Amino acid sequence: MRLPVIDSHTEGEPTRVVLGDPLRLARPAANLRRALEEGHDWLRRALCLEPRGSEIAVGAYLTGDPTHGYEAVFFNNAGYLGMCGHATVGVIVSLAHAGLALPGPVELRTPGGPVRARLLGRSAVEFENVPSRRHLAGVTLDVPGHGSVTGDVAYGGNWFFLVSSPSLDLRPANAPDLLAFTQAVMGALRDQGVTGDGGAPIDHVELFGPPTRPGADSRNFVLCPGGQFDRSPCGTGTSAKLACLVAEGRLAPGQTWRQEGFAGGVFEAVAAPHPEGVVPTLTGRAYVTAETTLVIDPEDPMRDGLDWR
Repeated sequence: MRLPVIDSHTEGEPTRVVLGDPLRLARPAANLRRALEEGHDWLRRALCLEPRGSEIAVGAYLTGDPTHGYEAVFFNNAGYLGMCGHATVGVIVSLAHAGLALPGPVELRTPGGPVRARLLGRSAVEFENVPSRRHLAGVTLDVPGHGSVTGDVAYGGNWFFLVSSPSLDLRPANAPDLLAFTQAVMGALRDQGVTGDGGAPIDHVELFGPPTRPGADSRNFVLCPGGQFDRSPCGTGTSAKLACLVAEGRLAPGQTWRQEGFAGGVFEAVAAPHPEGVVPTLTGRAYVTAETTLVIDPEDPMRDGLDWR
């Protein structure tokens, strides 16, 4: 089997997009996710795991067309995502690269809800994310080996535990220690029963510290569900942060927040009021890195990828 894909990176974080619905799965986003998860999970593993993929990559499977919009399902090395901000930017740039994006807004219908995006020039994309909200404020965890850690629980398309001013500096030299710390926090969340609405599991931990880029408001480090960290500023994490900032009265509706990611890229974001919290609008940049045809050989014993977790 041959799968044409377009690879890109958004502020350093990779996205791999499957176009053309090669599995003939056209259906609403929630059902599309279920069809992939229950009947075609080999596709996720083949795209996002070694030897073809990378454990930091997010894949996107699209059905639809530019006139009527697209159903979009995002996935990574561990499973499926409700939404993915950096991948939304990568999808729109990839669609434009393939000649499949019309001028004006493009709707992506995701399992987390509809997202409206538009290309700004060649590489910049603005998108309106799903409604985002703070669920719990000032939650204190007992994290083994690290003591008490306090943060907020918020939703931005995925569930986050957000920690400001961690004891470690958010710089590349500290990446192994930051991974160990955020994984310990994730374990404490599970062990101490801290969840999102209705018991929804928190699958991202986000740390915030001082920025290194002029004009940025903060720098973050985000642990993703598969045990990897986000190189970009994380679109759903930035949305969760906006919800917390507005709830605290530290950010006014319409005021721009510039979120620096771990690789140094920046998302610009504003929040509009919504009955559930806020509706974030983010702008980021993506660049196409490859046009690739993946080959799935039925005789290859490792055709579905290697999961080292």
